[in-house]
Amino acid sequence: DGKCVICDSYVRPCTLVRICDECNYGSYQGRCVICGGPGVSDAYYCKECTIQEKDRDGCPKIVNLGSSKTDLFYERKKYGFKK
Repeated sequence: DGKCVICDSYVRPCTLVRICDECNYGSYQGRCVICGGPGVSDAYYCKECTIQEKDRDGCPKIVNLGSSKTDLFYERKKYGFKK
């Protein structure tokens, strides 16, 4: 839908996203990187993320998954939940 896969910005899409083969295999082929829905357009990094070289961190699905798990850890810690 035109938003950057790293920072969710709609401003100045710049670099085309490349997905690793493992994330684009089987039922995941042609799916949206962000929400998992059917893909209707190409995904791009915004100009700021390209300048900061966040487009070179690796597959954006794995990068976003790692940050989501980190966010979940700190949210659980904030509210005092144990595993």
